[in-house]
Amino acid sequence: MNQVEEFNAYRSKMNEKIIAADNKVLKRIFNLDTNAFAEGTLDVKTKELIGLTCSMVLRCDDCIKYHLGKAKEAGISDEQIVEAMAIANLVGGTIVIPHLRKAMEYLEELNK
Repeated sequence: MNQVEEFNAYRSKMNEKIIAADNKVLKRIFNLDTNAFAEGTLDVKTKELIGLTCSMVLRCDDCIKYHLGKAKEAGISDEQIVEAMAIANLVGGTIVIPHLRKAMEYLEELNK
């Protein structure tokens, strides 16, 4: 199982457990997240690039992986993804570089 398959399997398994806990607040947060990234005034591609950039600045590797996967699903090119990651590094500073390395590695896995 490669890095992408492991991440997606773990995420799905744990999301099912979280939803099964039947907590109203957690369910609403998950629903809000789903709806926030749906097509709206901003298109899905733009929202995914924003999500990726914010995730990098906040240094959340799981979030970065998630948004990289969604970006590829949305048809965003590697060049556009790398440009968004460059902006994240500009905004977040050099502390984001370790997350950039992991993001580039994950992007390579997504492209296999």
